[in-house]
Amino acid sequence: MIDAPSPIDGYLDTLPSDKRRTLQHLRATVSELVPEVTEGISYQLPAFRWQGRLLVCFGAAKHHCALYPMSRAVIKSLADDLAGYSTSEGTIRFPPDEPLPEELVEKVITLRLAELADKKPKS
Repeated sequence: MIDAPSPIDGYLDTLPSDKRRTLQHLRATVSELVPEVTEGISYQLPAFRWQGRLLVCFGAAKHHCALYPMSRAVIKSLADDLAGYSTSEGTIRFPPDEPLPEELVEKVITLRLAELADKKPKS
């Protein structure tokens, strides 16, 4: 049986090579950190879900790539680590030729997993 391509593959296929390469690496990093994530599209962005809950999204814009932790608290907790990046309440923006360091992605994922684990399960 041949696996169907992920909706994320379709999203990445539309991007210029520099952004595609950077986001493919980010995708691989998240999947390696949390092998049980599921992939999909949410808010018109590639998304990872953990235990049915939205973990993070990522995407590309005209001049940057972005990781969306979907959490103000995560961004606030990592303020020192994110000092060199453009951020907003739930977004970390970075140039496609300067991918986020894996250690920073791991911190984001670790905090986000802890945040989700503390929330009540969906009914």
